[in-house]
Amino acid sequence: MSNKANEACIMDCAITIATFSYGAGTGSRTLVSSLGRIHNSRYTIPAYLSIISYPLKICYNYPMQEIREQLKSVIKDLYGLDFDPELTPSPDNIDADYSSNAPLKLAKSLHRSPMEIANEVEKTFISQRRGVRSLARREVAPAAHGRRPEESSEERTGSFFRDDDGSATSVDGPAGRAPECDINVSSPGFLNFSLTDDYLKTTLDRLVDNYGSDVYKGQTVICEFSDPNPFKVLHVGHLYTSIVGDSIARLFEYAGAKVIRANFGGDVGLHVAKTMYALQQKPIKDLTIEDIAKCYIEGTALYDTDEKTKKEITELNKEIYRINAEGVSHGRVTSLEGDPQNVLRSKNFGGGNDGRTRPEDKLAELYWRGRELSYQYFKDFYATIGVHFDKYYPESTVAALGLAKVKEQLKKGIYEMSDGAVIFDGDKYGLHTRVFINKEGVPTYEAKDVGLIFTKWQDYHFDKSVVITGNEQLDYMRVVLKSVEQYAPELVEKTTHLTHGLVKLPGGVKMSSRKGNFLKAVDVLEMVKSALKEEHGSTDETVSLAATKYAFLKYKMGGNIIFDPEESVKMTGNSGPYLLYSCVRAKKILNKVGSVLKDDDTTVLHRRVTATGVDPKMFAKQNFGEGKEPAGPAENMAVSTRVEHNIMKKILEYSTLLDEAVSELAPHKVANYLYELAQAFSRFYENCEVIGSDQEAERIKLVEKYLNIMTHGLGLLGIAIPEEM
Repeated sequence: MSNKANEACIMDCAITIATFSYGAGTGSRTLVSSLGRIHNSRYTIPAYLSIISYPLKICYNYPMQEIREQLKSVIKDLYGLDFDPELTPSPDNIDADYSSNAPLKLAKSLHRSPMEIANEVEKTFISQRRGVRSLARREVAPAAHGRRPEESSEERTGSFFRDDDGSATSVDGPAGRAPECDINVSSPGFLNFSLTDDYLKTTLDRLVDNYGSDVYKGQTVICEFSDPNPFKVLHVGHLYTSIVGDSIARLFEYAGAKVIRANFGGDVGLHVAKTMYALQQKPIKDLTIEDIAKCYIEGTALYDTDEKTKKEITELNKEIYRINAEGVSHGRVTSLEGDPQNVLRSKNFGGGNDGRTRPEDKLAELYWRGRELSYQYFKDFYATIGVHFDKYYPESTVAALGLAKVKEQLKKGIYEMSDGAVIFDGDKYGLHTRVFINKEGVPTYEAKDVGLIFTKWQDYHFDKSVVITGNEQLDYMRVVLKSVEQYAPELVEKTTHLTHGLVKLPGGVKMSSRKGNFLKAVDVLEMVKSALKEEHGSTDETVSLAATKYAFLKYKMGGNIIFDPEESVKMTGNSGPYLLYSCVRAKKILNKVGSVLKDDDTTVLHRRVTATGVDPKMFAKQNFGEGKEPAGPAENMAVSTRVEHNIMKKILEYSTLLDEAVSELAPHKVANYLYELAQAFSRFYENCEVIGSDQEAERIKLVEKYLNIMTHGLGLLGIAIPEEM
């Protein structure tokens, strides 16, 4: 087939794609007309492909992302550099949407002034659009960091073709197209970009609300977090990691992954022996989780101060391992539910042949009872905060495999003998040395973590495993993973270790469960409930839980957090209740509307609002009638004020924000975006009349899209929206 025939074939395909993507409106006619002009010119196949590519990007690439890519291309063309320019929202005092300091950063390497580079980039940015789009360049005073107020909309118009009648119509797809924007230069070397209202109107009007990603589609991801130890009480750190871990799991689910929420805890170990030593004085029928918490503190104090007691607890620890091993052999350990009394009796743990209870039998009964209480307590608490786990891994279920793996690799020289213990010499790798099997032949935490890695792999053959712990576990995990890397590098490559700081109350006192001066998880929830009641007279647990979760999630994971219950319930600041209130406001608007008639058509747009937000399918398609074309871009979403411009722009940033949050596993990015979006909506709510205004239908659409995003985003944070506040 000749080159001309190829071009003709592509021309036909382009017409089909244009008609399918844009419908039979002016946009598709303009695109086809443009293709026709190119067909009759000197342009060949690449020109067609560049045009065709626009409608195929629908719904995935949004303004900042597209402008950044175009800017990167310009810099590559001008200077031959693979440079990733920064593009950020312009400050509030700058009359532009986005700004870049790329010329300032390039100045040193290019040995040229930032302003010279900026002017050159601006010129090339504009010229690259010509041939497919037209952009009128304007002059800007060097010191004016922003758009000139006297310029007309016609002077700013870019990214359009002229129809045969002279009218300007966009050729780009409704979303993901190269944005129509104005560009200017300001001192000392900034590039400023302003999106056109027409671009925002058209793009937002066609925005798809069922957000989703396929980054992890078809992959199995294990998220391990919370990880409390039985025989101890949940403290504020467990609350934090439970909330953050659940949100990260939700991000993976949003990105298409099959997520396994895993929980790893020490049902054997020295902490259990310390608790059991004190527990032996307690009547088993009256045993509560609070008794267990107190006994851990008492046992720890005795272990640390009395040498005789320390030896007794050490021996008790061995006995508990024996009791647990018997439970493993009878299948007892794998069950976290059921009546422990029935299990003990059925497995002959309840007494000797003479019917009398031996001391070791009493100890076993006490151990299993305490263990069952602990796991039930965990599950009840997780239900309270809306978090669930698919798999619990007690340490006792992975210890044997870990022990076997370490002994196997000991023979191969990965681990070494040192003073009767088995160690991994991390010093060789710039880390530190740790013990994996102690002198008594008992596997340490390190060996159990080795067993956990391989048990997870046996259970799920995961594509990715995320482990979330406190910062204090960072060096420890580096050694464990480095040891496993020597004989199973593929598993370590699939593993990501995330850490977080401490949670402190105002005043900054460090808390420790060993000393008993810690803040219990349930206490935190009660403090927020009390603050909410005192501040607003509300006892709504949906709101108090949202306040708690948001107060944790708005911070970037890694550093310490100062948690202030009173600040967490404020309605005027960066808080969960503030976000919920903005959503309830939006719901009230949609509830008042009920239904809307458009364009004198008899089709009614029904809006259904539920307790969790707006049904994404709640709008029926408009029936424009036979021979009646859809309204043009300028009629779809009127923009009469700057606040409308800003909220529409913010809405269009959501997709890019989600990509970043998934890539960085950063729930705080979602939280901060939602706060900024809620602020934009608040300004819209205060300045723009919705019901009864000339733009009622268009503004109702804007409110609907806002509520859809807030509902989706808060859902990623594990936060539900109440019906009213």
